[in-house]
Amino acid sequence: MTEMKTKPDIRFAEFTDAWEQRKLGDLGRVLTGNTPPTAEKENWSAGKDGYVWITPTDINTLLMSDSERHLTTIGWEKARIVSAYSVLITSIASIGKNAVNTVPVAFNQQINAIIPEGNDAYFILSAMEQNISRFAGLAGQTATAIINKTEFEKFVLSVPMIQEQQQIGAFFAALDRIITLHQREYDKIVNIKKAMFEKMFPKDGADRPEIRFAGFTDAWQQRKLGDVVEFNPKAVLPDVFEYVDLESVAGTGLIGHRTEMRESAPSRAQRLAKRGDVFYQTVRPYQKNNYLFNLPCDDYVFSTGYAQMRPRVDSYFLMSSIQEERFVKTVLDRCTGTSYPAINANDLAEIEIQLPCDKAEQQKIGTMFKSLDRLITLHQRELIKLQNIKKSLLGKMFV
Repeated sequence: MTEMKTKPDIRFAEFTDAWEQRKLGDLGRVLTGNTPPTAEKENWSAGKDGYVWITPTDINTLLMSDSERHLTTIGWEKARIVSAYSVLITSIASIGKNAVNTVPVAFNQQINAIIPEGNDAYFILSAMEQNISRFAGLAGQTATAIINKTEFEKFVLSVPMIQEQQQIGAFFAALDRIITLHQREYDKIVNIKKAMFEKMFPKDGADRPEIRFAGFTDAWQQRKLGDVVEFNPKAVLPDVFEYVDLESVAGTGLIGHRTEMRESAPSRAQRLAKRGDVFYQTVRPYQKNNYLFNLPCDDYVFSTGYAQMRPRVDSYFLMSSIQEERFVKTVLDRCTGTSYPAINANDLAEIEIQLPCDKAEQQKIGTMFKSLDRLITLHQRELIKLQNIKKSLLGKMFV
């Protein structure tokens, strides 16, 4: 019989005692939220004035201080309230969206809260993050996942003395702040890129963008994609190659590949890349995981889950065009399937894009978006690295 583990693999040097198993209900006072009657307008603030009232959709960070809707003093008196530095744990539907509130809040019935008593809030939050799959398993196979208050209070965590809890909680709070900073920087650059798309590509019905590089004044032209690129060019695969599947591209960055032998490779490994080729994700294209191949290599082969486009226009301009929101919407309108919407190369070739007649303008636009994509990819990689570090540490610093 396997002996129950009582100590984590990694811990702060001054601590050696075994951890104890404790129920959530023993770590503090547990409350289930409620909703003051929505039909009674006197309960709800018209704007951002008033008291914070949190639902699972508000939880987008591990430290919460605001919400979409606010309560008036009348509504606050009818609500379920917890003090600052309680732990909010979603227990219905979107299980796993958890947070610590940094101000007093009210919360709805999809959330259970723990007001810690002699325990550290951020430790509990991090411990729940480590145990989220086990916690979600309590919900069973019902149409709407739900963990009632009784089952919630019985859920068991391994817990050390308060001094060790505080050090672990402070450590993960600091790590989460770093992750949040990188996330905000990533989001900021993504929003800049979105704004530049809106200004540097013509709006519907227009033939010129609002913002242009100096020296360019001619109208843009509309062309079918099939007229400006060659789709899925035929090629003989190398005996050994680097295979890129649909999970290997995130955003516009290549995050992985694996070595395959031609005789044993997956049947989807068919698109031999040439420098300058653009690979468009044809399955769930709303994810916009598209890649411009610019490596000095001739042994990368992409999955048939990508449409391979060999441009007759500037590659980086084309890459920018296919990421533009209106293009993505047009693609989605022509997709088949619901869970996994997809488009084939023939239908993709019929979609029109707008482009400058002057290739120099194409190149300038493409270069600018290339720089933004590089910044986005750098922050995305840093985020993934930090999230993987955190995942590993959660596994080693908790029992």
